[in-house]
Amino acid sequence: MKIIAVVVTYNRLPLLQKNIACLRQQKPLTAIMVVNNGSTDGTAEWLQEQSDLTVVTQANVGGSGGFYTGIDLAYKEGADWIWCMDDDVFPRPDCLEQLLQHADEAGIGILAPRRLMEGQVYTNDFQAYNLTNPLTSMYQQKLKKQVVNAPTQIAGTAFEGPFIRREVVERIGLPNKDLFIFCDDTDYCLRTVQAGFRLLYVPTALMDKQRFFSNDSWGERHRKKKWKHFYQVRNSTYMNHHYGHNWAVRYLRGFIGMSGYVLTALFTAPFSEGYSWRDIPHFWQAYRDGLAERLGKM
Repeated sequence: MKIIAVVVTYNRLPLLQKNIACLRQQKPLTAIMVVNNGSTDGTAEWLQEQSDLTVVTQANVGGSGGFYTGIDLAYKEGADWIWCMDDDVFPRPDCLEQLLQHADEAGIGILAPRRLMEGQVYTNDFQAYNLTNPLTSMYQQKLKKQVVNAPTQIAGTAFEGPFIRREVVERIGLPNKDLFIFCDDTDYCLRTVQAGFRLLYVPTALMDKQRFFSNDSWGERHRKKKWKHFYQVRNSTYMNHHYGHNWAVRYLRGFIGMSGYVLTALFTAPFSEGYSWRDIPHFWQAYRDGLAERLGKM
């Protein structure tokens, strides 16, 4: 069995080094592939010194573009399983072994590990998609609202450790690289489910996730992350428009999400540096781009 880990990184060398150290302990991992999205913090120089890694360097095309490249190359290298992750998760020594205990179960397409943040369960995995009611979230039956102590079937997970069977790539292809960030993992999982595969959450397969602390004020934090919010509006609107089962989901759910940001900008702009009134047309444009399914890097 050939198992290739795919790690996507951008300007987080200390986290990448910790991640690689954890992966080097995993058995029976065949190879580690690092997709460097144009890092400028010394990552490229460090990677050149690592003789046991396969390294791909490309422009910063976001997480989706990184996983597109990594999964494509791992598949072409003949991987039976492809283990995907960002650089800020750290699999414990037996994580891969625990995942492999369920690899032969009928219909399995993706196995998802349990992620821990400072020892506490951290999960955004969920068990069902809502594609019919625009007034509730697309993500239903979230595991964070449950006590899960046994392998559990899910419908979606993050690109923070999914263990993907080769046959999934054969049937549904690669992640949508044009999403850049946000929803690329949801899109890939939804396509996997629609293709008839099962996704299984394995609580004994443990990964630690980095926690990022910030002393920034509310306004400063939102000012720094504002560019991500534009992608979030556009890509979530795209998801609902592309997969929604009725007019309301295709148009209204994205509008509701966009409106939340617009109202926040409208009422906080005079008092905070987080948003300005100039952001309002940008959120509107992000919504329109999602409806038109115009993707790519903004």
